[in-house]
Amino acid sequence: MLHIKDIVTITFTLFAVIDILGSIPVLIALKEKLGRIQPVRATLASGLLMILFLLVGEPFLALMGVDIHSFAVAGSVVIFILGLEMVLGVEFFKSEKSTEAGELVPIAFPLIAGSGTLTTIMSLKANFNFYDILVGILINLIVIYVVLRSLHYIERMLGEAGLLVVRKFFGVILIAIAVKIFKTNLGI
Repeated sequence: MLHIKDIVTITFTLFAVIDILGSIPVLIALKEKLGRIQPVRATLASGLLMILFLLVGEPFLALMGVDIHSFAVAGSVVIFILGLEMVLGVEFFKSEKSTEAGELVPIAFPLIAGSGTLTTIMSLKANFNFYDILVGILINLIVIYVVLRSLHYIERMLGEAGLLVVRKFFGVILIAIAVKIFKTNLGI
């Protein structure tokens, strides 16, 4: 049975962690680098990761001998490097030959379905039922798709100068988030 109050709580929790709106500058930068982003493919890939992690995340990590904190630290390193790219204007992640590969890494993982999102999904399992979490994930996937689909309009609205300012600002924010995830999971 679905519980509307729980679904709303789960949806907003995941929305805050995924932070798709805060990722817009990164997504626009990646779109420029890749040439284009296919919203359906990126949304489905991130959705598949989230649902798989909901089903088998903890046992999979345990099978690989990786604890959730190590997973979060590794994700934070990738996010840190993405932030450096935005701030410094230097390319660390080389453009993939295919757009599909670029949509999987770093867009689907770790940007959308990153360590924070996957850890949050595992945490939600302790307090909410599977179907409520699944509905919360699906609602977030709709929002993700709409944002990815609207990148061109957002880019036009901000203009070149606006994009540069937003990209540098959110690059610093992304670095700060990465440092926070790193510190939290190392217990510093």
